[in-house]
Amino acid sequence: MTRIALVVSDVDGTLLTKDKILTDGARAAVRKLHEAGIGFTIVSSRPTIGMGFLVEPLAITQPIGAFNGSSIVDPKLRPLEQHVIPPAVAKRSVDMLRDHGVDIWLFTNDRWLTRNPEGEYTAHEQHTIKHDPTIISDFTPYLDQACKIVGASPDAALLQRCEKEMQQMVGNQATAVRSQTYYLDVTPPGHDKGTFVEAIAKRLGVPLENVATIGDMQNDLPMFARSGTSFAMGNASDDVKARATHVTESNEHDGFARAMDRVLQLR
Repeated sequence: MTRIALVVSDVDGTLLTKDKILTDGARAAVRKLHEAGIGFTIVSSRPTIGMGFLVEPLAITQPIGAFNGSSIVDPKLRPLEQHVIPPAVAKRSVDMLRDHGVDIWLFTNDRWLTRNPEGEYTAHEQHTIKHDPTIISDFTPYLDQACKIVGASPDAALLQRCEKEMQQMVGNQATAVRSQTYYLDVTPPGHDKGTFVEAIAKRLGVPLENVATIGDMQNDLPMFARSGTSFAMGNASDDVKARATHVTESNEHDGFARAMDRVLQLR
C-alpha cells in the first residue's frame, strides 16, 4: 500500500455506528492521523446542517463535502462551492418518487423540507442530522434551491427499483444513488464523492495515489475509484467490498479505527 497523505471518510455506516455514535476508537484514530501529519476530512450524503457536530471532536480543518460532495463547505459550514439540481429535473424526481409512494424530502443548503412529519424515517433523520424538518404543503417554491432530494422507504427492493428508474430518467442531468438501503438520494449532476476527493487532493497538493478513502455504500464507489487506496467497511455489501482495495471490520466493531491503524503503519 502506498504511503498515505490524506484520508477522506464517509460518515454514516463508516465513521459512526448504526446508533450514530462516534466511538472513542474513531476519535483516537483521527487524532493519530493528525499527529502523523496525515490530512483528514469527511464527505457524506448528509446535508450541510448535519455535518457540523463532527468538526470539533475530530479537529477537522479541511473543507468538508456535503450532499455527496456536490457542496463543499469550510469547517464553519460556510459554502465554498455549491451546486443545485436543475429545477425541471427536481420536479420530475419529486413526481416520480410520489408516484412510487415513498416519502420525499428536499434539502436546501440550510433547510430540510418535508410534507409528511409522520414519515417512517423522519424521527431517524432528526436524530441523525440533529436538525428538525420544516413542514410544507408544496415543494414547488423550493425546486430551484434543491441541493438534494431524498426518497425514503423501508421497502429496500422498491427503493432499488426506484434507483434504477431514477437513473434512467435523470440521465446525466443529476446523480441518483442510494446512500442507505432505505434512502435514495438525487443530487446535482457532475458532482459526487469522487469529484470531492479530486478537489480536496488538488487543494492540498496530494497526488490521488496518496489518498485513502473509506466507506460502505454504492455512493462511496466514485471516491474508491479516484483514490490509490480504499477501504470497504465490513458492513458493506459484497459488490462494494469487491471495488475496494481493502476490507476492514464493521462499523459496530471499530472498522474505521482498524483501517486507520493500517494507514498509520505506513507513516
